[in-house]
Amino acid sequence: MKRLYKIAFGLAGAILLASCHKYEALDFQVAKPTSFAAQEQIDAYQPLKTYIDRTANPKFKFGAGASLQPYLSKGVIYRLINSNFDEITLGYEMKHGAVVQADGSLALTNVKNLLETASKAGITVFGHTLAWHANQNATYLKGLIAPVVTPSSSGPTWDLVIGADFETDNASVYQSNTNAIASFTAAGEGFNGTGRALKISNSAVRANDYDAQLFLKFPAVAVGEKYELKMNVRSDVAASYPTQAHTTPGAYKFYDFFGAISSTPTWTTYTKEITVTTDIATSGALAFNLGKTATNFYFDNITLKKYNPLGGTTIVEKTAEQKKTILTTALDTWIKGIVTASKDYVKAWDVVNEPMDDAKPAELKTAAGRTSIAADEFFWQDYLGKDYALKAFQLARQYGNATDIHFINDYNLEYSIDKCKGLIEYVKYLEGKGAKIDGIGTQMHIVATSDKAKIEEMFKLLAATGKLIKISELDMGFTGNIKTAQATPEQYAAQAEMYKYVIKKYFELIPAAQRYGITVWAPQDSPATSSWRAGEPIGLWTEGFVRKPAYVGTAEGLKNK
Repeated sequence: MKRLYKIAFGLAGAILLASCHKYEALDFQVAKPTSFAAQEQIDAYQPLKTYIDRTANPKFKFGAGASLQPYLSKGVIYRLINSNFDEITLGYEMKHGAVVQADGSLALTNVKNLLETASKAGITVFGHTLAWHANQNATYLKGLIAPVVTPSSSGPTWDLVIGADFETDNASVYQSNTNAIASFTAAGEGFNGTGRALKISNSAVRANDYDAQLFLKFPAVAVGEKYELKMNVRSDVAASYPTQAHTTPGAYKFYDFFGAISSTPTWTTYTKEITVTTDIATSGALAFNLGKTATNFYFDNITLKKYNPLGGTTIVEKTAEQKKTILTTALDTWIKGIVTASKDYVKAWDVVNEPMDDAKPAELKTAAGRTSIAADEFFWQDYLGKDYALKAFQLARQYGNATDIHFINDYNLEYSIDKCKGLIEYVKYLEGKGAKIDGIGTQMHIVATSDKAKIEEMFKLLAATGKLIKISELDMGFTGNIKTAQATPEQYAAQAEMYKYVIKKYFELIPAAQRYGITVWAPQDSPATSSWRAGEPIGLWTEGFVRKPAYVGTAEGLKNK
């Protein structure tokens, strides 16, 4: 034990002596990774709104697009917006579809909560939007102008769709193919020896039953509808023939429609009821396949009836003038409600959004001619006419503050110069009718390689109007809808450069007195689940709130140096 103690003491002394030796740093350095150094430079930038020259631009507002709940929750988005921006624009929650309920009442609690929260944070709210064709409670609006339906007291009925007794040569509801020769019997040879009947002659047994066909034609049927086919039939020899569903005569859809029909030389009555299935839905022709029996077939008193559960219901359509009156009242109710509830804090509005047509940029958008209309789309202009926007501006002025700033807003103005010119002409038209329009918003949903010459031309055209000009929804992706995972450092550099270019050109070409401001529509990159540019790296921050090179481009643009 004594020896071990001495050894331990000796080791301790050696270590102690070594620890007293003066430390000398080795001359050895490791360079920071390039990506880390670059991110440090980005993170060294100050909050974006600090780069705005408030002396030269005292009323300029740097805004952000946002959703309501992330801001109200006062999490990262709340702090990010408050630190970097002056103003917030809600993407959806102040629109007709979000506020107007099924009974026409207005749900304004969320809007009021936002206004209170933003007010306490010193952030202004830009109103978006009063008159638009999308994000509407279209179900409610369509219900207002729906026909007046008066139910029958007599109960359900079978309503005639088509009928043919062959007493005239009118063949509008039937036809036959080349192997089925159509003619008429002599008078007195129809059913029960009365009148005449249709005679279809098939001179030979065909390879396929459908090589000789008689067709009945009628409006296309829909799933769930009920129909009854009733007719008198006979043939010179006993025969049996199937029926097929066709969309139009000769355009086969399904092998069975109204079952198989048997006939003999004696007149009989054939009756068949069906309920339309998905197999036969959209069919507008019934084929009788006569090719397997060489004989003469006779048809008389054909009727196709549709079951009407409402019976002899009276349906009265509203006139165009009645619809206009009803919808003008609805527009008044909507604008009065949202503007009145917001006027103590909201001092600027997108009154009219996206009025101009893309294909015909000098004309208004319309639902006419469209193959599909989204469930939340309602085109006010189709009912109120070209002056729908005039009415919207008048109502916004009536119910808001006298000094409110009112905008008309549209997209692709930098892509289609004709559309930009069309919007400007529409503004002139509205002002000629008495509207007071303070500003024009250009959305600018662009890509990093957008045409700079067109961007400059757009700014010059807008500046020449003398109106306040706002970049209202600026965001930027890449050609081909490149997703975040595929974006390259070179593309991010180009994106940063384009953000800088657009903002600097705005300051260069829009006179100071006309600069309302710029709103970044998507501060963060778009999530894959988003309804807007899904999965695209369009923001100044990543989804994880990491600043991107685009942040630097934006900051440098705001410096305007």
